[in-house]
Amino acid sequence: MEDRAAKVDALMDGLRADLVRLAAIPSVAFPGFPAEPVQEAHELLVGLLRGAGVEHIERIDLPGTAPVIFAEIPPPNPDVPTVLLYSHYDVQPPGDEELWHSSPFEPTAVEGGLRARGIADDKSNVIAHLGMLRAYEGRPPVGVKIVFEGQEEYGSPFDTYPPTDADRFACDAMVIADLGNLRPGTPTLTTGLRGAAEVFVEVRTLEEPRHSGEFGGAAPDALLVLLKALATLHDVHGDVAVEGLRREEWGGATYTEEEFRELAGVRDGVPLVGTGSLGERLWSGPAITVIGLDAPGVDHAASAVVPYARAKLNLRFHPLQDPHEAQARLVDHLNSLTPFGVPLTVTPGDTGPGYEAATGGPAYRAALAALKEAWGAEPSYVATGGSIPLVNGLARAAPNAEVLLFGAQDSMCNLHAPNERVLFSELRNTVVAMCAFVERYAADFRSRGQDGAAEVV
Repeated sequence: MEDRAAKVDALMDGLRADLVRLAAIPSVAFPGFPAEPVQEAHELLVGLLRGAGVEHIERIDLPGTAPVIFAEIPPPNPDVPTVLLYSHYDVQPPGDEELWHSSPFEPTAVEGGLRARGIADDKSNVIAHLGMLRAYEGRPPVGVKIVFEGQEEYGSPFDTYPPTDADRFACDAMVIADLGNLRPGTPTLTTGLRGAAEVFVEVRTLEEPRHSGEFGGAAPDALLVLLKALATLHDVHGDVAVEGLRREEWGGATYTEEEFRELAGVRDGVPLVGTGSLGERLWSGPAITVIGLDAPGVDHAASAVVPYARAKLNLRFHPLQDPHEAQARLVDHLNSLTPFGVPLTVTPGDTGPGYEAATGGPAYRAALAALKEAWGAEPSYVATGGSIPLVNGLARAAPNAEVLLFGAQDSMCNLHAPNERVLFSELRNTVVAMCAFVERYAADFRSRGQDGAAEVV
């Protein structure tokens, strides 16, 4: 174990340098951004993989998305498993650059790490995979399949591609490195991802605006109708009041209230909403957020009854609830309402399934041991309210593979926000954990094969 850590420590200067090179590339794959930086990041990673000893590298080109890097290292012998490694090299747009303490694509030193857009999500995890490969000079003790995606943040047809090419993605376990620890220094496995659905609700009451003095009080105000409908989605405590949305107690680790308030930027004196543990509110129960509202703006508002209003709702639901069922529960709730006698027009939008990983199998046990070795602390498990749509595609392509979600990010890293950062300690420990995992998993796989007692996960 000491040799493993020492080997990774000797690699860290090179890994930090390559992380700086990669994070300096503005590889935003959103519409309206140039495609050349995404291609530049792709080519850099191909070169880094070759430098790490990976010989078989392919490019998967699908319509309407950035290129996907697929690479493969065959298993050293038939008695060891194959592990698929996933991360992505595209990043979120930087947003309002005035909120950044330094230029988003100029990696800048911070205490214990680096600041840049995408440096945590997900370029640190790309580098962590490369670190493991370098530690074994391109010949790890397991077979390896590598998937580096180039358009994860915007969404891509690659999300549903793996089941159509199942042989390519066949494996015994996969490490989805697109997240990380609950807090720095706390080794964490993510075991659940909430699903997501969109619903639009629209109200039309008048042909056009009418003077609020002459007509207000009798003419139906579309915005008031919409607000009355939206107010029924939660009870007096802030808990979701839509029937049929699954909610369970959360048994894993979670934030303290103080941590969460700081992470969410909750202002002093403002209470959190809902009841139950934070894990239950954030991960094993539903959430409904009004993410968009079409109505007259305050600064240029006329004294008129509003004829039209529309809202876009984002629903997050339990990892195991069917996405169409969850969306239908919200749609049915809204369709049952006629605020002030006015009907609503409710339109379902996109859905994305959640995911709950199986636990207790040999890869899961190896990962727990590896995380403990790397961080020197007992691992925790959490879920996340965010979505990684590709997880379901990969799981359908390799239905018997164990899915492990861990990486170099942490919940305090400001992913998708200004001043995103990664800590070198988390990156280093992730590489150590990756090395320990493949060794422990290979050894367990061999022993189970010799004993004739392989488990079904």
